[in-house]
Amino acid sequence: MFKVNENYLKLPGSYLFSNIAKKVSAYKAANPGKEIISLGIGDVTQPLAPAIINSLHKAVDEMAVKETFRGYAPDLGYEFLRSAISKNDYAARGVDIAIDEIFVSDGAKCDSGNIQEIFAADNKIAVCDPVYPVYVDTNVMAGRTGTYDKETELWSDVIYMPCQAEHNFAPELPKETPDIIYLCFPNNPTGATIKKEQLQEWVDYANKTGAVIIYDAAYEAYISEKDVPHTIYECDGAKNCAIELRSFSKNAGFTGTRLGFAVVPKDLKADDGTSLNALWARRHGTKFNGAPYIIQRAGEAVYSEEGKKQTAEQIAYYMNNAKIIKEGLAKAGFTVSGGVNAPYIWLQTPDGMTSWEFFDHLLENANVVGTPGSGFGPSGEGYFRLTAFGTYENTIEALKRIQTL
Repeated sequence: MFKVNENYLKLPGSYLFSNIAKKVSAYKAANPGKEIISLGIGDVTQPLAPAIINSLHKAVDEMAVKETFRGYAPDLGYEFLRSAISKNDYAARGVDIAIDEIFVSDGAKCDSGNIQEIFAADNKIAVCDPVYPVYVDTNVMAGRTGTYDKETELWSDVIYMPCQAEHNFAPELPKETPDIIYLCFPNNPTGATIKKEQLQEWVDYANKTGAVIIYDAAYEAYISEKDVPHTIYECDGAKNCAIELRSFSKNAGFTGTRLGFAVVPKDLKADDGTSLNALWARRHGTKFNGAPYIIQRAGEAVYSEEGKKQTAEQIAYYMNNAKIIKEGLAKAGFTVSGGVNAPYIWLQTPDGMTSWEFFDHLLENANVVGTPGSGFGPSGEGYFRLTAFGTYENTIEALKRIQTL
């Protein structure tokens, strides 16, 4: 009789957003006719920009012609997209990233979950707390996290780096030395950012200790403050210690079309000289058949002059929502942060409620859905995440409902 991977059996409960969806579905079934507004999952609501749509149509037409039909994409992605990424995301910021260091994928979530496969099972990971659940769960699946304590909700072999309000929700360097460090800035869920000099400290620490940083920059396009780095490679020595993950989902609305990429520098090597770029290239070519041609052409259009202008307008739309939510909640007496360089607002739950108690309170009394902070880790207890990815109209209505509680 076959056996399952025992690591999967260690996963506690259900995935955070699946659990939310079940609770909302049960509430709707018990309360038909109620209009629910979701500010929970970070899914965009604005349609794809016209420049992107035009590129998709053109690419589809190409697929109908024998001479321009495309099959499997190259392992790393089409050169036209990787060149656009290298030029616009890196060279424009004074960073030299070669196109063979860029691996096109179907999204940063997949890359963040898959990248850990190229590391040994006994590597020690360090994560921020609160943390995007995918980082921890995929390492649980790989058998890298030890045992789970239900009372503390902590894994025995994971180094947690608490992100507290007194430090603006930024982590401090860990006391125990990790092998793999997960960082996400602008942060999901807190919306926090760190300055370049702070990020440089992490790069210096990783190079000193021999650790690798997996840097999730999925929300880079939302940065508005000048002293906040857009890429970890703005820091000296980062190409020797860091992998960067990027996404088209939030900066260009590709949540339904799926596109992202990972940067694995050729200078990044293990102690024995093994190239992580070569390992990831082998893994990528073995397990991934490439993002569709039409989607990669759409990604290229994001970097056109029209595409840049149109996606910037969409980002401004969401960040206006974030400003409305943050200022409105503060006026209503909530303690709030985030919402400046990221489309997430991180608020303290009122009246000593747990984060799930506040979830139920908000759903039942305001018919608004958010995300309980405890779902992101123990340090998220007592906090709650709202997203700015709703429509302007729903954002205004949701805020009005919350303010009347």
